[in-house]
Amino acid sequence: MSDSRNTLLLANVSRRGVLKGIAGVSALLLAARWDMSMANQQAQFGAGAMPGGWVDDPNLFIQIDTDGRVTFINNRAEMGQGIRTSLAMVAADELGAQWEQVRVQQAPADQEKYGNQNTDGSRSMRHWYDPIRRAAAAARLMLQQAAAQRWEVPVWEVHADLHKMTHPATGRELGFGELAEAARELDVPGRNDLVLKSDSELRFVGKESGWVNGELTSSSPKASDGEDIVSGKAIFGADVALDDMLYAVVARPPVYGATIQSVDDSETLKVPGVQRTMRIDTATQPAAFNPLGGIAVIASNTWAAIEGRKALNIEWDTAAAGDNADYRSKAYRKALEQAAQSSGKVIRQSGDVEAALSNADRRVAATYYMPHMAQAPMEPPVAIVRVQDGKAEAWAPVQHPRAAREGMASVLGLELENVTVHQTLLGGGFGRKSKPDFVSEAAWVAQAFEGRPVKLQWTREDDVQHAFFHAVSVDHLEASLDADGNATGWLHRTLSPSIASLFAPDPEHKQAFELGMGLNTMPFDIPSVRLENPPAPAHVRIGWFRAVYNLPHAWAIQSFAHEMAVAAGRDHKEYALALLGPDRKIDNLTLGDGWNYGENPDLYPIDTARLRRVIERATEQAGWGRDMPEGRGLGLAFHHSFVSYTAIVFDVEVDSEGSVIIHQADIAFDCGPQANPERIRSQLEGACVMGIGIALKSEVTFEDGVAQQSNFDKYLIPRMPDAPKVVRVHLIDNPGDAMGGVGEPGLPPVAPALCNAIYAATGKRIRRLPVAGQLST
Repeated sequence: MSDSRNTLLLANVSRRGVLKGIAGVSALLLAARWDMSMANQQAQFGAGAMPGGWVDDPNLFIQIDTDGRVTFINNRAEMGQGIRTSLAMVAADELGAQWEQVRVQQAPADQEKYGNQNTDGSRSMRHWYDPIRRAAAAARLMLQQAAAQRWEVPVWEVHADLHKMTHPATGRELGFGELAEAARELDVPGRNDLVLKSDSELRFVGKESGWVNGELTSSSPKASDGEDIVSGKAIFGADVALDDMLYAVVARPPVYGATIQSVDDSETLKVPGVQRTMRIDTATQPAAFNPLGGIAVIASNTWAAIEGRKALNIEWDTAAAGDNADYRSKAYRKALEQAAQSSGKVIRQSGDVEAALSNADRRVAATYYMPHMAQAPMEPPVAIVRVQDGKAEAWAPVQHPRAAREGMASVLGLELENVTVHQTLLGGGFGRKSKPDFVSEAAWVAQAFEGRPVKLQWTREDDVQHAFFHAVSVDHLEASLDADGNATGWLHRTLSPSIASLFAPDPEHKQAFELGMGLNTMPFDIPSVRLENPPAPAHVRIGWFRAVYNLPHAWAIQSFAHEMAVAAGRDHKEYALALLGPDRKIDNLTLGDGWNYGENPDLYPIDTARLRRVIERATEQAGWGRDMPEGRGLGLAFHHSFVSYTAIVFDVEVDSEGSVIIHQADIAFDCGPQANPERIRSQLEGACVMGIGIALKSEVTFEDGVAQQSNFDKYLIPRMPDAPKVVRVHLIDNPGDAMGGVGEPGLPPVAPALCNAIYAATGKRIRRLPVAGQLST
């Protein structure tokens, strides 16, 4: 973990010192002007390829008060994944700060200053681990230099200790706070002068803490926001309260693209507290992140606004929505299933699949379905906007603050520099809050109330019925087996509407980045392979949902691999390892994938040995192959996504009434180096529970373009009895590999592993999600 993987150099920077008051105490803002010219040479991959790129300026991220308090400025969205704790922990470890002396402050939305702030794609730690360590190492060296000058000794005689600098030869020591003012006068060292700490010198990074499979290892470092969250002091979007605030809700078109034909608000205006209504223009299709349109009801409190909305009498014109008004989930599924029986756009091809299928000793075929889903974070979208004197200010739980600023600027006709976004804590995101249409809605309303803040609140019904939905998917697979059951041919046709339909005329085909999520990167060692993508038009807003298209691809591929093992009469684990073939590192480009999650394929090949290791670890820990009671079985699935590797085994029982009892989940995970193992475990545990909901319960259906689910009575999510009785996470540490993602890779293999376990327990094959009542008949 201690090796710096960035070899970029930095010329000496000019002196710049800033002493700033924080909480009544002077603070050192360690200064630098990093030269980005070298960094741009590698901008085609990783963090450098993201809008805004990366910065490692300690002046931006680390502030030291004269009393020794260290403030870390966090530039990523905190939505439960613990990034505010994890990045601060990385900085504190490299700096040598006492954790009790560290606090975290959220950076404002400013991509030019703080680098990329779009928190999705499981990239926060893998893109920011190195820059934050360098920033902290630079700060530490400046403190060492300040101490050396004070003592008039060479800098190499000064040792960085815990929250202080020491001179062992004389026994002298100075705390961070005592050195802050002197350090501010120093030039910031270049990157080539920095020496990162070795693994043995790190106290937090890569070390286990918290509960590990039922045992407490260490209680430090504690989550930076933990006490505030459990005590109700933490500020989420809905918690923001400003003086003289108004409240608004919006009645949106029930069909994507419908417009207002007429509206009668007379009864609405009679509701106590309602002040007025106003029209929000319907977004043209494709809508991108623009508001859907509708009628806003503005009131003195949220309840009055909601009651006023109920009293609206709106006639909607669905003609502008076109085919969207005829969208019916059952008919659409049948259409996709029929289309899956015919050839489509060829994505990847090797060998002769037709010959393999024709000459097979046995053929296996299956079609799998995954429905629309809504992200449904526990905190529905909400935004507070104030427009005054040609400027706008917002407070909102957004994953993508730059997009929120741009949306507001567009709605209000302002220059970007006149728009400020304060990023609150997020009560969940899952991709929904990357799309800041709700912030633009609030700006639209607030412009009518100069100087008064407006809180625009979405209800759960708003959130489920007007989501950026996870794409519905149909995947048809066929395989040829020889006399020994070995796979000789593989045909996979995948059909889903594309996220690209949100931003441009509907391409009706998955785009390169969508295909790269586990489809054309399928790593099986099969002589003949053909992957096809028939068309699938979009009729609702399609948006990214945690793990995105990895979900249907893993669901289909991992379920089908199990069906092949059953057809071959072979053990699933052994058959899966045979499908992977010999250990090898596959260049994504050789599979037709030029995306690779934005990462350098030289650093991030598809490593089948790592897939094999997670399979072996998960199955070993689960006791694979042991005798199981009647009605109980083990199920396996594995997947490579977001440049990490996951395998999961479920121990599942299905009772006589068709209820699923999950006794245990064993998850093996390899993301390369591990910055904060406790948060990795937590995210995998959360992915496990979320994936169980996807497998068993969650579905949004449409009739005549209208979502039929609205709240958690119909849009079902997992409850406590649905969770495994025991979840065990088995981390495989590969400190020599490049760091992978964590937030999303745990999700894709959950549904297929669970359904494979259901088959092992019952002999009932699930090919349509959610499972719902399929086991009760």
